[in-house]
Formats: sequence, structure tokens, C-alpha cells
Amino acid sequence: MGTVIDIPEELKSLHAPVTAMVDAILGAIRSAASLDATDYAATERLFASRAAEIEREAHRLALSALDVDRPLLRVGDVPHRRDHREPRTYYTLVGPVVVHRTIYRPAGNAKGTAVDPIALRAHAMDGGWLPATAQAMAFLLQQGTAREAATTGQQLLRLPYSHDTFATVGHRVAAQFEAHRDAVECQLITELELPETAHSVSVSLDRVTVPMEEPKARLPGRPRKGAPKRSVQRVYRMAYCATVTLHDAKGEGLLTIRYGRMPKGQIKKLVEGLCDDVVRLRERRPTLKVMLLCDGAHELWNLLDAEFTTTALGTELHRLVDLWHFVEKLGKALRVRYARQPRRVTEELGAWKLRLLNTEGAAEPLRRAVERWGLREAEGEAERPVHELLTYLEHQRDRLNYAKARAQGLPIGSGNVEATCKSLFEVRMKRPGARWHDDTGAHVVELRALALSDRWNRAMALAREYSAVSITWAA
Repeated sequence: MGTVIDIPEELKSLHAPVTAMVDAILGAIRSAASLDATDYAATERLFASRAAEIEREAHRLALSALDVDRPLLRVGDVPHRRDHREPRTYYTLVGPVVVHRTIYRPAGNAKGTAVDPIALRAHAMDGGWLPATAQAMAFLLQQGTAREAATTGQQLLRLPYSHDTFATVGHRVAAQFEAHRDAVECQLITELELPETAHSVSVSLDRVTVPMEEPKARLPGRPRKGAPKRSVQRVYRMAYCATVTLHDAKGEGLLTIRYGRMPKGQIKKLVEGLCDDVVRLRERRPTLKVMLLCDGAHELWNLLDAEFTTTALGTELHRLVDLWHFVEKLGKALRVRYARQPRRVTEELGAWKLRLLNTEGAAEPLRRAVERWGLREAEGEAERPVHELLTYLEHQRDRLNYAKARAQGLPIGSGNVEATCKSLFEVRMKRPGARWHDDTGAHVVELRALALSDRWNRAMALAREYSAVSITWAA
């Protein structure tokens, strides 16, 4: 004896897809009675197909309920009048559905475009892409190419859309986020749950090359027959990575927020945002110590020093050149000094590293020792590692006190930003043959930074919230 499912009259259209699912399950059960080999992958696909039919019909019913059929509406501050009804396709995680909706146009002489109440109330992008669908497509796009995203959707038996559509929707999601980026990031840092063991916050900035597509200058004279009308070249430009990391009392990282900008991105505004993050974190925990960590590039330090001041943050600032960058330069110089004694290089490097880590002010004795080598002028023209080390020791002396930082439980390495350069740019942006434009590249970088920082879902929800337009009954 079967169980009767009572489907309300307004949901009677669900009867057919639900019945089809029940029949598919019964068929699978009956075929299992035989001991013959079973292609269960086909069963999985059948179940997914039947479930998708139910889901699409559920969306059609739910979206239809969002329609508004009244003579007048107020959309934002603009009165709108009912114009006509027409079918519209909406795109779900399991494919498109067609729903009849009412179209409204600005009343009287009010300016504006026609609006669809269903799309506005559902936060559908471009009038038809439902929010979770668009968000999922954008997430796959930040992970890989549009073709890979479409293929992933096919394998998951979801998101049955073309690779061109993945690219279009993904970039529109990114554009929506960018339109409200400042407000979204402000809210995200305000909501960030501070670990109880957070002792300090570090800020790091670094650069990484990105392959860009740029116009290629035409040669003088008439172009050769068959030459492309628009000649381009692939060149590498410097993009930027930045991190804000919370550390425990041993300098170990607890969580990291990642940011990126393409070569023509607003770098100064990025650094202003980093400073704002630190200010907001310290408002909630004034005891947080602040550490700036970079390699020795003057450009990066100038950018950070312009925003990160004692006045702006209300606390003492600590600055260090990343230990591993410095040790690398020391190692190169030692290989020149002890060119025929590789074991001596290892011994000296280890000894100086221990001294730097444990003795305050160790950089000055190191500088004097290197000066006594007398090798600054003896190097070749191509590479001058001893000269570079001495330059570091002279110009970065205030940023090399690793022992003092360790004694205060502060981090001494910028590994977080180094890793971000790889995960944010290298993995996604520097594939063989890849080349980018600043605008579309910035979209992917923005989306990927959110995903790598575990801020994806909340950032997407906030971007939709800030983009929403209110609908009220007109008086």
C-alpha cells in the first residue's frame, strides 16, 4: 500500500516531475534485484536529471509568486506604472525556467528604464541570473578559465551553460562587487571575528609579474598582405599583492586577508584600505601591535610609509625587511667571499643567521665585517652581491632588528604575501599563453582574493545587498 502525498492545488504542476522521480527510483530498485552488472553512473545522472526537473518547476512557482501586478509601484524613489506582461527566462543552478512577469515603466515624465519586479525582488543579475547561480559561476571562473568552469559544471551535473556565458556572468558578478567594494570591505573587516590569541597584525606588500596584452606598434610603410588588422603583443607588467595577517604571541599566523591589484590598479587606494583595516582591527583590540613587512624595494616602503604613521594608527609601528630576503642576499655575498670554500659559506651563513635572530643590533657588526672583506669594488659589472648586501645594510639598518621583534612576539617573515603572489596570480593568471587586460584581469583578481581569504559568501551577499533597489506600493 502506497503513501499518498497531498500536493496543494497551487503546486499541482509539481506532480509530473515528482512522479517521474518516484518512477526512476522504483526502476533502480527493481533492476537491483538482478545480479547483473549495473551502470550506476547512469542511475546517478538519471536521478540528477529528475531532481533538476523538480527544482526547475519549484523555481518557476516561487519566482511567479514574486511577481507584482498592481497599477502603480514605487521603485526606489521613482513611481512606475504597470505596462504589460510577457514571459522571461530566469537562469537557475539547474538550467533556465520561463516565467510570466509584469513589466513596469516610469510614470508620467519620470526618467528611468522598464523594471521587472521579479528580478528586483530575487536580486537577479541582469534581470535573469539568479543570485546563487551567478555566484557559483563566478566562483568557478576565479578558479580556472571559462572553459574549465563550464566543464566543471557539466561534470557536477549543474550549471548547464556555455563557457562564454560563464565568462560574461562571472565578470558581471565581479563588476557588481567592484561597484561597492569600499563599503563591502569596510563591513567585512568590521565583522571579522578576532581570534582570542591575536597579539599582532602585520601588513605586507609585494609585486609580481603578469602577462598583459598590449597593442603592438605598426612598422612604417604599408602592412604586408594578410597581416592582422590589430597587432598585439604579450608583455609582462608588475601587479601588486598585499596581505593583512593576524599573529599570535609567537609570531605565527592565525588568519590572512589577501588583496591584489593589476598593473594599472589604484595602488595608493589599496594601501589606504590596508591602513583602514588595521585601524578598525585596533579599534576592537587596542593592544594589537603593528608590523610592516616587505622586501627592500623602496617603492613598496614608500607606499606603506605614506599611510602607516604613528599618528594614523595611534601606536608604535614596527618595520622589518623580510628575513628570508635578507638571508638570501647574505648568502650570495658569502659565496663571493668564500668562492672556493662552500662549507665555509654554509657555516658563516648559519652563524650570522643565528646572531641576527638572537642578538639585537647584529646588523651593524655584520656591516663592518663585510666592509673588511674589501670586495665591493672587486666584483664584476653584471652581478654585485657584496655591493647589494652593503647597500641593504646601510639603507635598511632600521629594518633589520629581528631579535628585537622576536623578543616582542612579532613576525619576521613576509611569507604570507609571498604565498599570495603565487596563489593569487601565479596559479590563475600566468598559465601558458595567458594574457590579460586590466579590467577583466582585475575582475578575476578581486574574486580570487575574496575566495582565498575565506570571505566569498559574505562579500557576495553584501554586494547584492548594496545593489538592491527597494519596491514599495505607490501612494
